[in-house]
Amino acid sequence: MGSLLDLVLIWTAIIAVGVFLYVLLDGFDLGVGILYGFAPEAERSQVMNSIAPVWDGNETWLILGGVALLSVFPVAFAIIIPAVYFPVLLMLLALVFRGVAFEFRFERPWLRRFWSWGFCVGSGLAAFAQGAILGAFIQGFAVQGREFSGTSWDWLTPFSVLTGLGLMCGYGLLGAGWLIIKTEGALQAWARRAGRVCLLGVLVAIVAVSLWTPLADAGIAHRWFGWPNMLLLAPVPVLTAAVAAVAWRALAGWGGDAAPFLAAMGLFLLSYLGIAISLWPMIVPGHFTLWQAASSESTQSFLLVGTLLLLPVILMYTAWSYWVFRGKLQAGAGYH
Repeated sequence: MGSLLDLVLIWTAIIAVGVFLYVLLDGFDLGVGILYGFAPEAERSQVMNSIAPVWDGNETWLILGGVALLSVFPVAFAIIIPAVYFPVLLMLLALVFRGVAFEFRFERPWLRRFWSWGFCVGSGLAAFAQGAILGAFIQGFAVQGREFSGTSWDWLTPFSVLTGLGLMCGYGLLGAGWLIIKTEGALQAWARRAGRVCLLGVLVAIVAVSLWTPLADAGIAHRWFGWPNMLLLAPVPVLTAAVAAVAWRALAGWGGDAAPFLAAMGLFLLSYLGIAISLWPMIVPGHFTLWQAASSESTQSFLLVGTLLLLPVILMYTAWSYWVFRGKLQAGAGYH
């Protein structure tokens, strides 16, 4: 049992890091796609070129997270996926259409306007679907035995709509930070203004979720506001407020071009930590803990060997691609 406990924690850490890397990496390029529809017409090709070398590789982490959930926590997979089938389907279709639009915008100039809007709308729908999945997960699922017992539309609630819109703003904030890093001049100035609008949306979502979840769940309320937890967990909201203030100043030009993106990363990390604190150790909130939903020890051990061999390769080629394409986007670079 001790060995199984260790493996569960190891796999939880791997999946948590993988999901966080996906949110950061695919999050900023989805955010760039969302902002693309609002960018000045003359700058749109440069906006798209800013993510051209890296956008498709960022989705590696989504695949890793899905396969790991299926293999290591099959009970959770069997409950969560049917519960959020429609937003998962919407996300996948949006990601596919977004990728097609990305390529065809440059290959079919006579349909450029259609594919341009396809890129923007696909990015927005994918981001909204991911946020809705998160909201449905936080609220929990109807479960009977080891199966989902609700309807196909249980995921669609005011709370999931809030988290969907909030994640769109969050990805927009990451996208603005990326554009500030990669561009100069008028486009960078526009990205700073867009980033501030997105930051306000993120803060509204953080405050709303922080109030909504403890009001809806007595267990979460006790975890955050019971004594001495209130004192021990106080640094999380305090740091969130401090990082938000830094992000606002960074978007105005303080701290260099990388500061807005780093501050946005900090907000995502703190929000991620807040959700983990609220739900730990549940993987199906209200029903199954990580250990109750885990596969056998032999399955986890077998999968861990291959994963530990593969992860360094993924990290190396990801880091190498960003290193090769570092620096400001040059005029005329990328697709035409």
